Parts: sequence; structure tokens; C-alpha cells
Amino acid sequence: MAIETRNPATGELLERFTEWPPEQVDETIAATHRAAAAWRTVPVAERAPLMHRAAAELRANQNEYARTMTVEMGKPIGQARAEVEKCAWVCDYYADTAAEHLAVEPAESDGSRAYVRFDPLGVVLAVMPWNFPFWQVFRFAAPALMAGNGGLLKHASNVPRCGLAIEQVFREAGFPADLFRTLMIGSGAVAQVIDDPRVAAVTLTGSDYAGRQVGERAGAALKKSVLELGGSDPFVVLADADLERCCSVATTARTLNAGQSCIAAKRFIVVRERLGEFLAQFQAKMASLVVGDPLDEATQVGPLARVDLRDEIHTQVTRSIAAGARLVLGGQVPEGAGAFYPPTILAGVAPGQPAYDEELFGPVASVIAADDAADAIRIANDTPFGLGASLWTADTARGERLAAQIDAGSVFINGMVKSDPRLPFGGIKASGYGRELARFGIREFVNVKTVWVG
Repeated sequence: MAIETRNPATGELLERFTEWPPEQVDETIAATHRAAAAWRTVPVAERAPLMHRAAAELRANQNEYARTMTVEMGKPIGQARAEVEKCAWVCDYYADTAAEHLAVEPAESDGSRAYVRFDPLGVVLAVMPWNFPFWQVFRFAAPALMAGNGGLLKHASNVPRCGLAIEQVFREAGFPADLFRTLMIGSGAVAQVIDDPRVAAVTLTGSDYAGRQVGERAGAALKKSVLELGGSDPFVVLADADLERCCSVATTARTLNAGQSCIAAKRFIVVRERLGEFLAQFQAKMASLVVGDPLDEATQVGPLARVDLRDEIHTQVTRSIAAGARLVLGGQVPEGAGAFYPPTILAGVAPGQPAYDEELFGPVASVIAADDAADAIRIANDTPFGLGASLWTADTARGERLAAQIDAGSVFINGMVKSDPRLPFGGIKASGYGRELARFGIREFVNVKTVWVG
């Protein structure tokens, strides 16, 4: 079976890879398992310079890695360069902080001494998506490797070049040759890798469907898993919000990476007294965005990653309109090659419409009216997902009180939801479990080991 990569802006076939046979997968798992067994004995202080070198490699070849992303999945080139820099940041962050995060913690007991260690688990399998093809991988790999683990990457099948490039980053940085490897396999081979006794844990970023499949398999094997799944993030606009700033951020929050982000703002919940003003400003800003060739520096919105994904979101839009939503902007598939879809706004969004009930993975904004702040929080929580939320109000103290009522892994008051190496990241409900980044992320794939001395 072949793994193909196509340019979503043109439809051009870029390269075709042959999926690895089982024996090659087995040999790679064995090699990574051996490398991880040796790596766990290397002190954290000696791991850190290699991780700093990975950051330096990313920065030195930023344009090359960015172009790989842009050509393979359509991310505008400026956003791709920013993604490479963010990956370098997370490498530097964990190189600088891993020793502190993993330091032995003394504990009280009835012995002469007791303490808690944080020892590596072994080989961690990462099943990663295409939408942030470098960042999603590095935010797992940097803490996992600094904790003393090895890594196996099963990347999305439409970004194989990105997967191989990330393996190259760690190799060029001087990490042991087999400590981090990219497996050229399809989704059908993932279960066997999870089952392999040499694989200690698994992490997945992807759809809730994929998360249920991987979580079930890992659970059956009694292996630790972390799942970061979909989101239908609310963007709550209260009556005292600064609409000029709010609408500017809303535009970026909905269209960054062509809206293909789990933490993109998707449901814009606006109190009725400000709804007309919000829609007018939001529509003007969305309409002004430059859609086009992602390699053009002026482009703000590129194509979706695949034509089938573009067709899927267009179907959600048309079904929502048929169910009563009002098309304010966009909503038409453009002529010509590529998986392009215009920035789109739907108003009058209500339960029973895909724009309300489902995750929209593209540049389509669902605008929902709320009676007041309490109603806005009710609507924000009226979703199976719970990843991120954005809340806009001039009264930040009130915002903090309301944030406690929102069912989400993170709430950003007067700002766009984003991931940051210094802050824990993850969701609840159908958005998954476990945390990435910060101290919490590096401790997900360790053995929290008690040592008692009599």
C-alpha cells in the first residue's frame, strides 16, 4: 500500500512512499527499544545540550522545514515559519526546565528517608495529525525525550515528508540514531504497534473517533495514554467587550491555519445587545482576508489540507443553511484547482444544525445569539467537547468568575486560545484526557516512583 503526499493548493502528486512491511516495523521498534534502554541512563544534564541543538537545527533550516509544511499540507508560509520557531522554543524550554520538573521530591514517611522519583517509561508511540505537522510532534517529543524516553512517530499519511524531516532534526542534533524514528505505516498498522510489549505508552492528537480507537487499544494493553482530541471552542462576547480588538482576534482565531485547529474559535456566542455590531465588524474583517497560494507571503488563508476535507465542511455549511442558519459571508466552493474554501460566517446558528452540533474544521464561523452572560455560558458548555474557550469582557474579575463555570481545559480571557510550553494543554469530555506541555506534560510519560528507606 502506498502513502501519497499531494500539494493541496494544486492537487499535484509530490511523492509516493511504500508502506513498511511488518518485519521492517518490528526491526525499527526493536532498535528504538534498545536506544531508549541506553538513553534512560544518560543524565538529564547531558540530554539538555542535544535538545538545545535540536532547537538550533530548526532555526538554522527554518525556511526549508517551513516550505516542507506549506507544500505538503497548505499552511501559509509565514505561519509555517512561525510553527518551526515554536518547535525550537519548546525544545529550548524543556532543555532548560527538565531537570527542575524531574527533580527528586522528598516525602514524609515512617522510614528514615522517603522520596519520589520520575523515571522514564520507555518507548512512547505518537499518533499525530497533519494540521500542525511539526508542532504537534515536538510538543510530545521534546518532553518525552528529555524525560529519558524513546519515541516512535506514526504521522498522518498526507504529511510523510514532515515526519521524515522531524526524524532528521533529532538525528542532526546528535541524538542516538534510533531514539526517535518515524514509522512509514498506515492507520491499519497502529493497533499492532500499540500491542507490542516493547512500546510502553501512546499519545494521540486527532479526532474523537481516532481517540476512542487508540484509547481502547491502549487500555486493553494496560498502557498509559494521553489523548488530545477535537474541539468546538466557544468565543464568548459579553456586553462590555472591546469589539474592535475582539473582532480582530476573532478573525485570526477562526482562520489561522485555514481554521484547521482543534483550539480554533468555532462557536462565536454573542449577547444579543452587541450582536449586530459584532457581525458587522467581524464580517468586514473576515472579508478582507487574502486567500491564495500558501507560498505567497501575502496569503493569510491557504487551502484546506485535502479536497475531501474541503468538501466535508462545505456539506456541513449547506446542511446548516438548509436547517435554518443564515449565510453572511462565503459559503461557496471556488472554481479551479486546490482545496480552497473561503472565510465563511453563518448567523442564526442553533441546535439541530451541523454548525452548532458538530466540529467545523475549516474557516467557517458559527455565530450564536445569547440572552445574557448566564445564557452564553450555558451555550458554551452545550457541546460534547471541552478543549479551550475564549471569553471577552472589560471586567476581568467577572471573567475569572465565569471562567470557573466553563467546561474546558483552558480559558483565555480577552485573548485567543493558544498552546504555550509554559502552560498545561489538554481537554476534558470528548476532547480527551491527560496534559501536554509545562511540568504536567513531561510527567505524563514517567513512572512516579516511591522510594522508601528504613
